[in-house]
Amino acid sequence: MLAALALARRGLGNVWPNPAVGCVLARQDLGHRIVGRGWTQPGGRPHAEAEALARAGGLAKGATAYVTLEPCDHQGQTGPCAEALIKAGIGAAVIALEDPDPRVSGAGIKRLEDAGIKVSVGVCDDEARTLNAGYLMRVTQGRPLITLKTATTLDGRVATAKGQSKWITGAPARAFAHGLRADHDAIMIGIGTALADEPALTCRLPGLEDRSPVRIVADSRLRLPPEGCLAETAKEVTTWVVTAAGADGSKRKALEDKGVEAIEAETGADGRLDLDWLAAEFGRRGLTRVLVESGGGLAAALVKADLIDRLAWFRSPKLIGGDGRGAIAAFGIDGIAEAPAFARDSISDAGADVLETYRRSLA
Repeated sequence: MLAALALARRGLGNVWPNPAVGCVLARQDLGHRIVGRGWTQPGGRPHAEAEALARAGGLAKGATAYVTLEPCDHQGQTGPCAEALIKAGIGAAVIALEDPDPRVSGAGIKRLEDAGIKVSVGVCDDEARTLNAGYLMRVTQGRPLITLKTATTLDGRVATAKGQSKWITGAPARAFAHGLRADHDAIMIGIGTALADEPALTCRLPGLEDRSPVRIVADSRLRLPPEGCLAETAKEVTTWVVTAAGADGSKRKALEDKGVEAIEAETGADGRLDLDWLAAEFGRRGLTRVLVESGGGLAAALVKADLIDRLAWFRSPKLIGGDGRGAIAAFGIDGIAEAPAFARDSISDAGADVLETYRRSLA
C-alpha cells in the first residue's frame, strides 16, 4: 500500500477534479511479485486501476489489488474500475479509504464483495486521507484544501521596509516552492502582489514545466494590467481574475482578449471579495488543492475567514527587524486563545533555509 500511495502522489496537481489514486497488483503465489502498477493519469483518465491492469495483462488473474481509494462503481468517460478488477479475475482487494463521493461511497466495495472477492479496508487510511485531503474536502465540504506558502526571515519578515524581498531564501528553497506549485491545481495571489512583483506563477523545474497550475488573481477592482506578464501568457497558462460584479467592462474585455477568464464574485458590504463564496466557487470548478502565495493582506483575510488548512513556511537565517514587512497583516486577534492553531507535520532543510509544514490543528 505504501508503494501505491507513492504512485498516487504523482497525480497531485494534475488530475483534478478527480482524486490522485495509486494501484499496485501483486501475486502472492509468485512470491509477492508486483505484476502491475498504475496511477491516475493527467486530466483524471485513465484511472489507476485501469493503468495497473493494462500493465499486468494476464498476470492480473489471481492477484491482490492494493488501491489507495475505493474503486469507482459508476459509468463515466470510462467503465467502473470495480467491474474492471472483477473481469480481470483478481483474487483480493486491499483498499486504504472508502470514497465519500455519493456515486461510489461503498458501492465499489460491495460490487467486489458480491463477486466473491475478499476485500480489506483501512490499510494506511491516515496516509491516504492526508494525500487526498483536497479531494475529500471538495466532496464533503464543497471547497478545496488551501495551503498558504510564505518565505520569511527568522523574525517573520517577507521584505524590507522599502519592499525589497529578492531573495530572502536561496535557490534550493525556491526550487522546493516550484515543486509545491507542481502538485497543486491552482495558485492564488492578491492584486497587490501581482502589481508589485509581476510573478509568472509557473513551475520552472526542469521536466515539470507542463505542471504549472491554474493562476488566480484576487482583484476586486480589475487593476490587473492587460500588458503584464500574467495576462500576456494567459493563453499558454490558464489564468483567472476574480473581481466584483460591475467592474470596469473595458478592462474586463481587454483582459479577456488576452485569454484571462474573469470570475464575478460575491462581495461583502465593504466591497471586498467574499472569500467563503470564492472557496466554494473553486470547489464548483473542480479544484481540490489551492496554493496561496499572496502578500500579507490576502493571507490575513484567508486566516480570518478560517480558510487556511495547511502552511508551507520557508525560513531564512536572516533578520530584518521590526520595520520590515510581515508575512501576515493584522486580522483582529486580541487574545492568545483566539489565535488559529496549527500542528507541525514536518521540518526539512532547503539549502541554508528550512521548510516547515503545518496543518490545521483540531485540538
